[in-house]
Amino acid sequence: MSRPPLLGAHGTLVLDGGLSNQLAAQGCDLSDELWSARLLADAPEQIEAAHTAYLRAGAQVLITASYQATFEGFARRGIGRTEASALLRRSVELARRAAAGAGAGEPPAEAAGEPAAGSPVRVAASVGPYGAMLADGSEYRGRYGRSVRELERFHRPRMEALAEAGPDVFALETVPDADEAEAMVRAAEGTGVPVWLSYTVAGERTRAGQSLAEAFAVAAGRDQVVAVGVNCCAPPDADRAVEIAAATTGKPVVVYPNSGERWDADGRRWAGGPVFEPGRAVRWEAAGARLIGGCCRVGPAGIAGIAAALRR
Repeated sequence: MSRPPLLGAHGTLVLDGGLSNQLAAQGCDLSDELWSARLLADAPEQIEAAHTAYLRAGAQVLITASYQATFEGFARRGIGRTEASALLRRSVELARRAAAGAGAGEPPAEAAGEPAAGSPVRVAASVGPYGAMLADGSEYRGRYGRSVRELERFHRPRMEALAEAGPDVFALETVPDADEAEAMVRAAEGTGVPVWLSYTVAGERTRAGQSLAEAFAVAAGRDQVVAVGVNCCAPPDADRAVEIAAATTGKPVVVYPNSGERWDADGRRWAGGPVFEPGRAVRWEAAGARLIGGCCRVGPAGIAGIAAALRR
């Protein structure tokens, strides 16, 4: 399948925001260990509606509902490999369907951030870390006691299934550890799908404690990696990370932090207050970011704010 370049001549692209918080706002129950991936089977129309909400806010890139979708996780729910493969493909198909229908009907008044004509919507197939499958918050720690080879074997089958649906790019996201990043990039080889590599960080280190320069170096010199950066971190931590990513790799940077609230894995709730400021996007763009959006707890209003700030 021939894919257009992710960025092409369109300059900086606006990503969507947190899928889970939008689904929760739509009344969906996400208490299951499969999180939003459960809805791929039980309520796919809710996922499509969430994608549509972000398109109307100005998103030009949709990230699929496959972050926590794995063969192992589905198997625990009695879902076999054939059906699991179909659900992984469905995550891409739902985003495509939302993109195809984005221009239908009259957008709501608050949808001032709608993508401009000539800026096609891209679909990024989400590939979360091994810790996401564990559903215990360990994607914010890393170091699972698995080798790079073991992690590569874990990630490859679902990337192959997602690739069958023809996404524009893999979003290797919320990666806590440079070793897992190496495994994920290796697993993507041979799929024909470009990737962006995005770490979750604290300060100037990965969640596993490596320096960001060391972590971003995993992407250096790899043509399949079309962007590198951070997501699901506090917005202030993204400021320096964007600079380091650009300096280390010379690649376009992807950045989509969360609201600044902290996830309490034991209580399964968010703590603290939001500090997300859409205007920060201008600073990130100046430092080399070309894919900018939001992660957990950043909703359509935040994405509309980013789109407006970047239009300035």
